[in-house]
Amino acid sequence: MKQNNSSLSRILALCLRHLYLYKNSKVRLIEIAYWPTLEMIVWGFVTLYLTNSDGTNIGAFGAFIAGALLWNVTIRSQLGYNFLFLEEMWSRNLGHLFVSPLRPFEWVLSLFTMSFARTVVGVMPAMIMAIYFYDFSVFSLGIAFIVFFISLMITGWWLGLFMQALILRLGLGAEALAWTVAFTLSPVSAVFYPVDILPAWLQPISLSIPPTYCFEGMRAILHDQSIDWHAMGISFGLNALYMILGGLAFIWAFNDARRRGALLGGGE
Repeated sequence: MKQNNSSLSRILALCLRHLYLYKNSKVRLIEIAYWPTLEMIVWGFVTLYLTNSDGTNIGAFGAFIAGALLWNVTIRSQLGYNFLFLEEMWSRNLGHLFVSPLRPFEWVLSLFTMSFARTVVGVMPAMIMAIYFYDFSVFSLGIAFIVFFISLMITGWWLGLFMQALILRLGLGAEALAWTVAFTLSPVSAVFYPVDILPAWLQPISLSIPPTYCFEGMRAILHDQSIDWHAMGISFGLNALYMILGGLAFIWAFNDARRRGALLGGGE
C-alpha cells in the first residue's frame, strides 16, 4: 500500500509541475483551446453554406460539426501527450527526472492525466460555443458521447506512445512526425464520410482503426438510428491492442535510450 501511495504521489507531483507552467503562462492556456475553436467555426460556416445552397438535412449538418469536434479529441489527446514529452526533451530534463525514484510507467500515467486535462480544456469551450453559434450540441448524442470521447482519447494516447518511442529511438529529428501523425489517420477514419465512400482496398484499413467505429456510430445517431454497441466494443478492443503494442514499443525505446545514455542528452 505504501508503494502505491508513493507512485501516486510521484504521478501527482509531475502533474502539479505541469500545472504550474500553465498557471504562469496564460498563452499556453489560450493555445490549447485556439485550434479546436477555430476548426469548429470554419466547419460550421462550411456546413451552413452547404445547407443553404443544396438543402442538406440537419443530420448531415450535425455530422460535419460533430465530426470536427470529436476528431479534435484524438488530435488534442495525442498532441497534448507528445507536447508535454517534447518539453522534457527540449529542456534536456529526462536525465534529471530519472535519477529520482520515478519509474517509466509513472511518467506515462502523468502524461496521460495531463493529456486528458488539456483535451477537456481545449475541446469543451468549442463544443459549448457550437451550441450558441450553430444551435447544435454534440452533447445531444447522450451517453454515446462519453463512449466516443473515451475511445477517441485512448486513440490519441497510443498514438502518443508510438511517437514517444520513435523520438526516444531516433532523437528530436523525428519530432515533426508527432505534429502530423493524427492528421494522417483522418482520411481513413471516416470522420466526415462513411467507410463505404472509400475505395474497396482502403476499407479494411479504415475498419482496423478505432475512431472509424465512433464516427460511424455518431452518424447513425444523428440520422435517428441506434448505435451499434458491438461495433463500439470492437473500437475499444482495437484500442486495447494498440495500447499494449504502443506500451511495448515505449518500454523498448526507453530502455534502449537509457542504455545508450540518450536520456541525458535528448538532442538530434
